[in-house]
Parts: sequence; C-alpha cells; structure tokens
Amino acid sequence: MQIGVEVSRMVENRRIFVVVEDEIVRAALQFMLHDENEAHEVPDLAAAFAKASRFPPDLLLLDLGIVWREGMGVLARISQQLPEAKVLLVAESDHDPDAHACVGVGAHGVLGKPFVVAGVRRKVDQVLGRIPSLAAAA
Repeated sequence: MQIGVEVSRMVENRRIFVVVEDEIVRAALQFMLHDENEAHEVPDLAAAFAKASRFPPDLLLLDLGIVWREGMGVLARISQQLPEAKVLLVAESDHDPDAHACVGVGAHGVLGKPFVVAGVRRKVDQVLGRIPSLAAAA
C-alpha cells in the first residue's frame, strides 16, 4: 500500500537502515518509509555493518539507546565505516537533550515520538537533502 507517495521518490531509491532495538518501532518506521525508499529493518549495528558491506545505506535511523549503551564514540565508528551515510537518531522526543548533544558529533538530526507518517517522511527527506530543513530556511 502506498500512502501519499511522490513518483520521483519511488524511482530515486534511497536506502535506509532502521537500526532500532524495539522491533515494533523498527517495523513501524520501516513501514512508514518503504513506499518512497528502500527501507530495511536491522536489529543492531553489527547486522547493519554486515548488510552495508553489500548494500551501503544513505541513511541510518539509529536508536538513541544504542548511543547511550555504546557511548558517543559509536557515531564516529558509524561515520568511519559508512562515510556516505547520514544518521538520524530515534528518540522519545524531538527535544531530547541527549539526542541533540549528538547532532554535529556524527548525528544529522533527531526523530522523536510520536511517529506520524508525514512527519517521519518529512524529517527523512530533510536529512537526505530532498527538502530544505527549517533551520536552513531561517
């Protein structure tokens, strides 16, 4: 089922890895994104790195819990192993101070709950450079 899909996005084929520990959240985000992107559910970073060796992603939606557990150095490791990929942190809120502390240190933005199809797609499009961010417009 395709919900509000732009034809240009269907053929653009940007690859996104949804690296979120909670499988329900991971599946929901993948579902919201799969119409306009090549979105893959990935349970952890080890699986993401293994998959990226064959199919490198343009974007990682990364669970903030992974950063908490592994430390902010994990963002440098991602940047080193996946230099072309951007990182969008998945957090409890768009205003999470821990998530925003990671922006500019390897993360490119924050995606907070509640997740709504249009909002998730808009944030992903901003990070992928498809539409200008609000910060760039200001």
